[in-house]
Amino acid sequence: MGRVESIRNVVLCGHGGVGKTTIADHFLMLTHAVSGNHSVDDGTSVCDFDPEEKKHKYSIEAALTHFTHDGIQFNVIDTPGYPDFVGQVIGAMRAVETAVIVINAHAGIQVNTRRVFNEAGKAGLGRILVVNKLDDENIDFPALIETIRETFGTQCVLFNVPLGSGHQLRGVASTLNVPADAAGALIDPNEIHDPLLESIVEADDAAMERYFEGQLPSPEELSKLIVRAVAAGTLVPILCCSAKMNIGLTELLSGLKQCALSPAELPRLGTKNGAEVAIAPDAAGPVAAQVFRTRIDPFVQKLSFIRVFSGKLKRDDQITVSTSRKPLKLGALLRVQGEQTQPCDVAEAGDIVAVAKMEDLHTGTVVGEIGLPKITFPTPMVSLAVTPKSRNDETKLSGALHKIVEEDSTFHLDRDPQTKELVMTGMSELHLTIIRERLARRDKLEVETKEPRIAFRETIQANAEGSYRHKKQTGGRGQFGEVHIRMFPLPRGTNIEEYATKDRFHSIKEHHYDPKSNFLWIDSVVGGVIPGNFMPAIAKGFAEKIESGVIAGYPVQDVCVEVHFGKYHDVDSSEAAFKTAARQAFRQVFEKARPSLLEPIVKMDITVPESNVGDVYSDMSSRGGRISGSESAGGAFTTVHAVVPLREVTTYARALSSMTGGMGSYSMEFSHYDFMPPNVQQDVISKAGVKKDEEDE
Repeated sequence: MGRVESIRNVVLCGHGGVGKTTIADHFLMLTHAVSGNHSVDDGTSVCDFDPEEKKHKYSIEAALTHFTHDGIQFNVIDTPGYPDFVGQVIGAMRAVETAVIVINAHAGIQVNTRRVFNEAGKAGLGRILVVNKLDDENIDFPALIETIRETFGTQCVLFNVPLGSGHQLRGVASTLNVPADAAGALIDPNEIHDPLLESIVEADDAAMERYFEGQLPSPEELSKLIVRAVAAGTLVPILCCSAKMNIGLTELLSGLKQCALSPAELPRLGTKNGAEVAIAPDAAGPVAAQVFRTRIDPFVQKLSFIRVFSGKLKRDDQITVSTSRKPLKLGALLRVQGEQTQPCDVAEAGDIVAVAKMEDLHTGTVVGEIGLPKITFPTPMVSLAVTPKSRNDETKLSGALHKIVEEDSTFHLDRDPQTKELVMTGMSELHLTIIRERLARRDKLEVETKEPRIAFRETIQANAEGSYRHKKQTGGRGQFGEVHIRMFPLPRGTNIEEYATKDRFHSIKEHHYDPKSNFLWIDSVVGGVIPGNFMPAIAKGFAEKIESGVIAGYPVQDVCVEVHFGKYHDVDSSEAAFKTAARQAFRQVFEKARPSLLEPIVKMDITVPESNVGDVYSDMSSRGGRISGSESAGGAFTTVHAVVPLREVTTYARALSSMTGGMGSYSMEFSHYDFMPPNVQQDVISKAGVKKDEEDE
């Protein structure tokens, strides 16, 4: 077995409270990678080392661990289970080949179970399901397995079954190598054996043909077929355990050795010189690596976590990175065990390491000359205006929040152009609460926040045209600039090259497009009525209004503006004059083009007891939401799928807890922007109280 073939990079994921961190801690203790006993409950977990994690007793950040078992080097990343911190899961998935999705045997499939199963599928990872907490009472194991297969597909097959449950749980029995004594098995392993073999041999036509002719695959062939089937997604092994009772964990480690993919078994693609290239996990190959996570430790030491896909990294190497124009000198490489680090000399293909104090490295940074796919994180949607309790801490607050931006890709920070307030945006109310706690603990900063501010947008629904002449004479050189524009709604997804044609516009000298705001402006001025040297100033005027908005102070999107005519003066015209004229022309024409507010619409998966489904339907209707379906979540729970305006659910956690007695859970992700109802829009505009530009007062 080569070095790369003996590596297993695994992410532990699933819903909150299913025991992922306990499994990771027990792996470390079982393999003697750490000394002593470690537990989430008593605050000694290797993975939940952050003070906020110890306080709340749940994971907030992804934690990297490593150990060796039976000749295999495991790198295991424990991730949070609450949807509020799903960015940590998505980043970790870029660093691994296999997702181990943990399920609570009693609660069954929950909201985030589905989310991470689907995210792992999108990432192309091998998937393994682990049913944990089999020591709980009143577990209907056969019904749970049936629900898993109904939800995730018949490719989900048991690799072992529990012997007993609750306080009578005594072990697990293999369904591949069925033991002579399987007394007390909750499902007869002999009933699973043949279907399991069939699922495995389906990965190879020749092997399947031999199998149905009565020729069983050899153990070596079986091992290869299992990995091939997991990589193809035609097999999702299910393994059983009770981490708390330390039952089934040795078998789980053996199962991961057998079923989890090595770096050699998951093809990676990159780009070089514009062409797609395959990345071989070869230490002798070109360097291809990526930063998938950033952490700022209590001593303000920035740690950049790097997955090496190809080649090798050594301390003091000169490396090419995507976030710097010049090569960088690589700092010390570190092996990471929870919050502990240990220097290492080299990191080769398949390894996961960290480097310290390299300011040019950020989450998503590509190391090497082979381009790698961008890590796409969810869009944060809940905002709070934040100010320090002490005015003397304003500079300190900005620095502290920028550290959080660096380490959390689902946290954004902006300065509101109208109010000049510092606005922080996160995934949820809980997410922002944890950030406030971190500011208080790590940076000794007490802050005040205002109610959630939603990221609304402004747009138009009709064509309009108009002009603005900026003219001032105050003695000496005056100010003169006149701009004529036409404005059009620009649908999302428009092919700009097809849209910006002479068939649509009178004459096109050039066009400029901003994909972020879906804003296009066309220069069709002819005859020199506006000299070309003033066009950049006009563009700046437009950019200011795109950022600051017109009717309510929110950014503008989905608009096309054509500058088709104007006037200038040989002496009095200037860049400042034309910038002002452009800004005012934009505002006046925008107000004539049926301006509207867009609001973010979110998709929600809400899992509640079956008795509360009617309550959810009624509540969603009162919030202007639309139910798109529902399905059984197992264990007398149902998951309701809905789309609803974000403004209605920024504090939904409280309402759901009250509605279900704390039994409900939900996940939320951005879906799209849609037009706001007129009555709500008018209320938002009146509260915004946007001032006219100084020139119009």
